[in-house]
Amino acid sequence: MTFMKKLKLSFLAILLVGAVACKKTGVTPTNITVSEAVDIMAGSLSRNSNGLASMSDDAGVRAQTDIDGNLSCGSTLKDTSSRTSAPGSSITYSYGFGYSYTLNCNTAGMADNVIGKLNYSGSYNGPYGSSSNTGNVSFTVAGLTTNATAYVFNGDFARNGSFASKTDTTNHGSLHLVIAIHNLMLLKPHRNIVGGNATFTLTGTIPKKGAFSFTGTVVFTTNGTATITINGTAYSVDLTTGLKVKV
Repeated sequence: MTFMKKLKLSFLAILLVGAVACKKTGVTPTNITVSEAVDIMAGSLSRNSNGLASMSDDAGVRAQTDIDGNLSCGSTLKDTSSRTSAPGSSITYSYGFGYSYTLNCNTAGMADNVIGKLNYSGSYNGPYGSSSNTGNVSFTVAGLTTNATAYVFNGDFARNGSFASKTDTTNHGSLHLVIAIHNLMLLKPHRNIVGGNATFTLTGTIPKKGAFSFTGTVVFTTNGTATITINGTAYSVDLTTGLKVKV
């Protein structure tokens, strides 16, 4: 056998070994895309799906209402409520909530901030996906003094449950989301979001496709939107509708 023939056979052998190895290990199935991950984030943030924008607003309202008549310095109040979407909404949701607030006062004895925890469970269904989930939000709402121009919301948002993408119906499974919120500004008196940022980790599993994991950032802007960035790709999300635009 000549040298060239031996070389060709050796090359073919390497190709065959590689092909067998690929067949054994298989190609990792495609899990959710960055766009689909942003859809999950949008559903967790926007008002139309009763996400973080609604929950932070509710915390601000309750904090101010409770200190005006129900809470004294150092005291704690517990409450429950439920909320559902308006009839005919393009995005529907239904959630139940349990709240706990403790009022802290400053050295002058004036209401300064509220430390609280919110537990929730429910579901939403929108044009790009749906989710059934439970979770909690541990938070502080500052800016309760009369001269403060905005409420300042800091906290940790957690969500566990299931999701289903409508962009790719094969993508459905479990999810776990954690968002760390930093200095979310809610301008008084209407509590419009005008600033703040967050970091998040989104993980989950899709049957027959395996696990997925994303980390990213959220920057809240003054025009009612948030910029979500994952792996260098940014989307602007409307915090009312949950609609996204790649930027």
